[in-house]
Amino acid sequence: MSLDEKYINQFAKITSKAAISTIPYLGKKDKKAADKAAVDNMRSELNKINMKGKIVIGEGELDKAPMLYIGEKLGSGKGPDLDIAVDPLEGTNFAANNLPGALSVIAIAGKNDLFNAPETYMNKISAAVPSDNIIDLDYTVKKNIFNLAEYKNKKPEDLTVCILDRPRHDEIIKELKKLNVKVKLITDGDVSGALLVTEKKHSVDLFMGIGGGPEGVLAASALDSYNCFFQGRFIFENESDKSRAKRMGIKDLDKKYNLNEIVTGDSIFCATGITSGDLVSGIKVNNKEFLTETLITHKSTDIKKKIITKIKIS
Repeated sequence: MSLDEKYINQFAKITSKAAISTIPYLGKKDKKAADKAAVDNMRSELNKINMKGKIVIGEGELDKAPMLYIGEKLGSGKGPDLDIAVDPLEGTNFAANNLPGALSVIAIAGKNDLFNAPETYMNKISAAVPSDNIIDLDYTVKKNIFNLAEYKNKKPEDLTVCILDRPRHDEIIKELKKLNVKVKLITDGDVSGALLVTEKKHSVDLFMGIGGGPEGVLAASALDSYNCFFQGRFIFENESDKSRAKRMGIKDLDKKYNLNEIVTGDSIFCATGITSGDLVSGIKVNNKEFLTETLITHKSTDIKKKIITKIKIS
């Protein structure tokens, strides 16, 4: 199913309004309040769209998330069946502390075309390479680096790897340093981190490491439009996580998912900047209007661009 191009501007406006709703909470040290503002606004706007929408990636399961929970039905009830993945406020700590990199993110696809990922961790790897065994989750760090360096005709020391700054990545970071690879550490926001491989101007050659599973699906939607490589494998920390995954239809808990298994059809991705970061600029005010910048991708029309949306200050 190809998605109608009209949805691009509609959903870019939704992420823009959700982004703007967080402004009163920027730098106020209350990430829950900022997140709630974005969630409430996004849910309200999604219900105005002519669609039969269903949340497949959201704020959690029904017992933990009163709004935008997994399985929630949204939209007017008229129009196409759409799967919706949301992260109304990606980088809650960034927003709470008014730091660079906070985003509001949505991806949509046809019914059953987005992977229904459980709320658990995912080991990920992405790069702007064809899917022909250049990089792989099952390769050693050294093999991934040497293969990528050879493909890009670079020396390992000229490569930059982006990875979340977490204790669980200490051994990977040590190995990267041994190889004299440049390391870009990010404190949060692994949707945007994974997307830094898409364009040369970001100067990131490889994204790797363990982050959120839902964020992996969102990133995969955009990476698909850039013809980038992405792999993910879920990490289940306890029996409860495993049971929940099985209830969601995941039979092989150790399976390694390629991009075309996560996003199986056409998709639209929108990421609006709240505070300026590597990916997009933050919200600006000009002549009684909010100006937002949104990265949009649409696979079937090969659209990959940034747009400015104007929202009147009410």
